[in-house]
Amino acid sequence: MPTPSMEDYIEQIYMLIEDKGYARVSDIAEALAVHPSSVTKMVQKLDKDQYLIYEKYRGLVLTSKGKKIGKRLVYRHELLEQFLRVIGVDEENIYEDVEGIEHHLSWNAIDRIGDLVQYFEEEKDRVEALQTIQKQNEDNQ
Repeated sequence: MPTPSMEDYIEQIYMLIEDKGYARVSDIAEALAVHPSSVTKMVQKLDKDQYLIYEKYRGLVLTSKGKKIGKRLVYRHELLEQFLRVIGVDEENIYEDVEGIEHHLSWNAIDRIGDLVQYFEEEKDRVEALQTIQKQNEDNQ
């Protein structure tokens, strides 16, 4: 199992490759706001653990294991953003909140959150009922 830090790197590498077709150390460093030397160390570890193949000065590619995990990590992140939007979290808080919780939830919890998002999105009146409750609770504070 990758550590939370490894997950952040795999997720970012996956997104870069999906968006640009490649991921360079400098791109990863910029996206994660870390030094390129830190990226190089982590990329070497991810190579050792078979999440990607890294060749110095030539770049990197995700292995099938890395792609599978990267896709799931991106799904988790997007689902949590979607969930926080559905339950009415202010937009300016969503990214930081997701970053704060995504590594601390089991995949079982993620799957149940997915079910809940689906439940709310299947019928608009469910979201409206939740918003009514939230408004009442705000008025009572």
